[in-house]
Amino acid sequence: MSGFAYLVRDGKAEDVPLKSALDRPADLTWIHLTTTDERATAWLSGAAKLSPYVVEALTAAETRPRCDSVGPGAVINLRGLSSEELSSSDPLASIRVYALAGCVFSVTRKPLNALDTVRSAVKAGQVLDPGDLIAALAQQITEELDPVVADLGDSLDDCEERIAARHAFELRRQVNRTRSQAIGYRRFIVPQRSAIEKLATLPVGWLGDDDRLHLTAAADRAARMAEELESIRERAALVHETLTDLRAEQIDQRSLIIAVVAMVFLPLTFVTGLLGMNVAGIPYAHEPWAFWGVVAVCLALSVAIALYFVRRHWFDR
Repeated sequence: MSGFAYLVRDGKAEDVPLKSALDRPADLTWIHLTTTDERATAWLSGAAKLSPYVVEALTAAETRPRCDSVGPGAVINLRGLSSEELSSSDPLASIRVYALAGCVFSVTRKPLNALDTVRSAVKAGQVLDPGDLIAALAQQITEELDPVVADLGDSLDDCEERIAARHAFELRRQVNRTRSQAIGYRRFIVPQRSAIEKLATLPVGWLGDDDRLHLTAAADRAARMAEELESIRERAALVHETLTDLRAEQIDQRSLIIAVVAMVFLPLTFVTGLLGMNVAGIPYAHEPWAFWGVVAVCLALSVAIALYFVRRHWFDR
């Protein structure tokens, strides 16, 4: 079992061993575990004396963002960016938190980028109570996600510009990748917004007015990201349809060119095939000008057929 623990007293944070974190009084005790194996479960149930429901919520294999009031505290699950490469269907690492007056327990399975920034804030004396800690986590997670969502929008803008420049075939993979990423992020950001909003309204004493304002700001940013992701998803679908139409149009144009060329050479093939028969009686077979006469007839036929298609506006389609 690995992790860390901090005790905050009188605005000063102290890094303490996990085993002794609960033995000393403090304004804020933050205990974080970076694993959910059996030892972590046993420690949360035994040493921490958390209820089975809370332990299950902190160690569940899969979680979605949520916020539930549990006795004097609250269980909060959030999702944020990770330094570890995750699957496109599950692109965000989770942090599970149980907070109550004076104490916060948190658990992660994958590395969470926001955690280092929040730890630095705790060490700097900027986090004084559980409300400050939860608000700092929510704010840092949404701040990191904001530019990622913006980059997805910029990537789609680039795709739309390149469509106008007729680079359709190069864009299919990029559009599909952008759409897949937007769907993956939206899957967690939408419920995360609801969880943060619910947390900001919980009737608990360890959340101060400033904490609720910070949580509301984080929820508003999450709402904006959710709306942007929905827009990106819809735009990506529209771009994909446009690419499909452009591809079909290019195939039609090429098929038309092939059909015109075939129509031009069809009578020529007939003429050359007829005159190429190895039988007696072919007219002018022994005349010195016969070959060039056949060439002239073929050229004339080619020009006549091409002019016919031009007059019928086949090349304008």
